[in-house]
Amino acid sequence: HALLSFPRKLAAKIVGLAISLLVRFLTAVRADWQGIEPVNTQRVYFANHVSNADMPMIWSVLPPALRREVRPVAAADYWLKTPLRAFIGPEVFKCVLIDRRPEVNDKPMDKIVAALDEGSSLIIFPEGGRNMTDDPILPFKAGLFNMGVARPDVDLVPTWVANLTSIMPKGEVIPLPLICTVTFGAPIHVKDGESKDDFLRRAEHALVALKPELNG
Repeated sequence: HALLSFPRKLAAKIVGLAISLLVRFLTAVRADWQGIEPVNTQRVYFANHVSNADMPMIWSVLPPALRREVRPVAAADYWLKTPLRAFIGPEVFKCVLIDRRPEVNDKPMDKIVAALDEGSSLIIFPEGGRNMTDDPILPFKAGLFNMGVARPDVDLVPTWVANLTSIMPKGEVIPLPLICTVTFGAPIHVKDGESKDDFLRRAEHALVALKPELNG
């Protein structure tokens, strides 16, 4: 069994390297580490969500040592839709796949906490879906708060992805080359006695504050 799985693991590594190189080639993406260093500490990177390209963008810009330990939390219906996605999502990105169908009791927090307990870092999009509005972000869902309460020692890192709507506008197939920045901010944690709503507002503000336009 181990011998049979080796070529698949090797293929996943090769495809992962190819994706990271392609993303960097198309976007000249760079990381801006503000208030935090790119060290191998367990973290939840929580990001704005405007394009299907933003998860690969965050993943690709992480140093390889961090990238190996990070798992995006992603929608099962998207990543299992085609055989190619079903390989890239679970095998290359090692996604924690969540079934969003209301009739399925998928218990996403159980999967997320299990991934954290295995030592993985995570990439999540707390808005719950792509932001197609003119507002900087949509209101956060409760998941980020629940993670912070369940595993208070894990750093929650605001992660702003800039320019992705220009790189891959809705309905376009060919990405448009454009310099992109992924900004990592200072980590936050749920404070003792802090309510869900207060924490989520604070997390939203921490994320929006990283917008390059606001930083000059």
